[in-house]
Amino acid sequence: MSRELATQLTPTTSMEAELPASASYTTVGGRPSRDLVPVLAKVRSRIAPLWPLQSFVAVNPFLGLADEPFEIAVQTLKRRTGANMLMTRDYYRKLHRAGRITEADLREALQASSEVFGGLASVDELLDKLAEPAPKPTGASFATIADLLDQAGTGQATRNVVEDVSKWCAAYWDDGQSAWRMPWRHLPFYEAWRSAASIDRTAEVMGFQGFREIVAELPSDPVETIAFVLDVLEVPDDVIEPYLHRALFTVKGWAAYARYLGWHAELEGEQDDTVTELLAVRLAWEYALFQLNPDAEFRAQWHDALWHMQSVVRDEPRDPGSVVDSILHRAFEAAYRRELLGGLQPPALPSIGKRKTLQAAFCIDVRSEVYRRALESVTPAVGTTGFAGFFGIPIEVVPLGQSGGVAQCPVLLKPKFLVKESLAGADDAEVTEVLGVRLLRRRAARAWKSFKSSAVSSFVYVETAGLAFAGKLVGDALGLTRPVTDPNTDGLPSEALPRIAPEIEVGALGPRATGLSTEARVDLAEGMLRAMSMTKGFARLVMLTGHGSTTVNNPHASSYHCGACGGNPGHTNARVGAAILNDPDVRAALRERGITIPHDTWFIGALHDTTTDEVTVYDYANVPESHQSHLEEVRQWLDQASVLARAERSQSLGIHGSNVDAQVIARSQDWSQVRPEWGLARNAAFIAAPRSRTAGLNLGGRVFLHDYDWRQDGQWNVLELILTAPVVVASWINLQYFGSAADPEAFGSGNKVLQNVVGTLGVLEGNGGDLRVGLPSQAVHDGRDLVHEPLRLQVVIEAPTDAIDMILDRHDNVRQLVDNGWLYLIALDDQGTARMRAAGLRGWAETGSPASA
Repeated sequence: MSRELATQLTPTTSMEAELPASASYTTVGGRPSRDLVPVLAKVRSRIAPLWPLQSFVAVNPFLGLADEPFEIAVQTLKRRTGANMLMTRDYYRKLHRAGRITEADLREALQASSEVFGGLASVDELLDKLAEPAPKPTGASFATIADLLDQAGTGQATRNVVEDVSKWCAAYWDDGQSAWRMPWRHLPFYEAWRSAASIDRTAEVMGFQGFREIVAELPSDPVETIAFVLDVLEVPDDVIEPYLHRALFTVKGWAAYARYLGWHAELEGEQDDTVTELLAVRLAWEYALFQLNPDAEFRAQWHDALWHMQSVVRDEPRDPGSVVDSILHRAFEAAYRRELLGGLQPPALPSIGKRKTLQAAFCIDVRSEVYRRALESVTPAVGTTGFAGFFGIPIEVVPLGQSGGVAQCPVLLKPKFLVKESLAGADDAEVTEVLGVRLLRRRAARAWKSFKSSAVSSFVYVETAGLAFAGKLVGDALGLTRPVTDPNTDGLPSEALPRIAPEIEVGALGPRATGLSTEARVDLAEGMLRAMSMTKGFARLVMLTGHGSTTVNNPHASSYHCGACGGNPGHTNARVGAAILNDPDVRAALRERGITIPHDTWFIGALHDTTTDEVTVYDYANVPESHQSHLEEVRQWLDQASVLARAERSQSLGIHGSNVDAQVIARSQDWSQVRPEWGLARNAAFIAAPRSRTAGLNLGGRVFLHDYDWRQDGQWNVLELILTAPVVVASWINLQYFGSAADPEAFGSGNKVLQNVVGTLGVLEGNGGDLRVGLPSQAVHDGRDLVHEPLRLQVVIEAPTDAIDMILDRHDNVRQLVDNGWLYLIALDDQGTARMRAAGLRGWAETGSPASA
């Protein structure tokens, strides 16, 4: 066998090098002789969770590295997995040549990085490095048995292992896509896999003769299996954690889904060890490959690889090329920060003007920035504000006729309230009709699916039913049909609406409380208004605006919806919030808490469609007659703002010529469209400040905008909420786009055109391989150039630094994000001076003034 891998790993590695003593993990009385639990917990934490397609929300792919400084994590991940967290040298060179990165930016980055890397080159030397050809990419310093076999010339070992593991993962976790179910799904994952692998001949067909007998030798307990394999492979103590991380990363997609199962269990106060069970399966393959390659030369190469891995652990060598690229990346971020802060407005004096006709609260989503700016430009009678799109209402919404629903809140939270849908103005007969129609549709859908996928009828499906779909295919292709956006009405004039009245429902699931009590409503109302700094100066109409996205034939459709609503459209939260704030009992209680809502203020719920930039206002029938004329005026303003927003977005979508509105809307109906909108691409900053700071500025749809006035936040409760919830969620979004752009192979989900849905849980690229994580290439790339710029989030908050420090001291997870450089934290004071707290800085350092007072 080839010794190419050993030479690649280290030029000084010798076959005769003495291998350090390995950990002994032989079992005693059926149990491992040493405790692997802490190591396995560490490995498990290295994997970020992956939510299923139904609620595909953004997740920081580097979540398990947050306890390390960003620049060190770059090195750690590269050594262990070969994955890149930075762009190529050529990318930064082009930015410098275009003038976006200046020498001042390089100097600032160099100074800050010296705290992480120690003494480094001068700016002149850094410029010399920038001019040099990009260094040759290097692979991972850690290797698995499969990696070794690939380097030996076959090139298929890792691929075959991943294909086999992925096959059983898809069968085990299938969520209703398959017609024939895996018969061992009632067993824990490792036990189910072992039962299947003991009779499956696929491995032998791939060339792994005797695989079933080898599997039978393994312990029945997953932890014992991991311990057994580590002992056989003679993995040294200090190599175990990075080696297991490397092995698990080869099936990182399914590991991420397993981590999601554990995350969900932890929210319920339970424990789930599925990641460990998946790791045991991956290690079982390592053992099988080792046993199937017994020749002395291969075993010697494995010992050489172990020796090298241990030397890497002890020395922690830094890749000089990655160090330079880390500094260049900081310089790029410094350049954007300079542009951002330079445009912010000076502090505005409180204005005493004419009462607004409309206050419109939008989600902080970066797409809302475009629409808010457009709406404010239409008329001075409108003011907008920004708040997390679930409006502080953590609910589970149960659709009409169903027993369970979806969580309409951030995935970091667990729903506190159960809200069921009902039909406004419908009598019992109409409700019964709707339920009957929906039940019939579900049964018909199941029967149709069975016909399409059964062993016999699937062969005649196309010939039997193909022509029946001709009209729909032509209509969809020409944009003549439009997706059904409100299926719950089922064609009846009555409108489905959330029922918030408190009830005790007795059903198949037993008694359960639905709706919200008056006390809960008052608490939610106060929290909502104070968090939006909306405690006075109410307009006649206040519109709570959730957002969603209309798209067809899109497995990742939920990623375009509201992340704060768990990957769902936010209209239900908006409507619940409006109903709560219109409640006379709630308003009376709020007055006692210091918030007086005028009697002539009315709240309405709405939905902003981020694909078409249309805004739908709900519950017209409930709006008092005294407000109808204002509402009609508002609808006209919304239509005008939609035209402006579409015109702006059309430029980035490559839409030109006449009928821009029609072309934008057509994208939402086109089943062949791989890029109906840009989602949150190019997101780069989060600003929590009064709207006067940013009013009138074109922030390019790159900024999460959260309205916040620290002068109304006496106990810093709102500031704490902002730092611990919206900022964390925005950081997750930011880093998901970052990873999908920087290394799409490791952190993206590939080409949409080649994707296939598996188990309704996720996608494969092609017809096999690992479950893909992250975003499709079309979400960050336009086919010619990278559209999303991978920049860490710049968090700008107008608040005193001592208040911010107090909150960071109470929340280690947020402090880690700041002090380890996963985001930049900038505080604005009353004079408009900006001070930054970030990795590489001691305390708060002045970073320029956005505007003079």
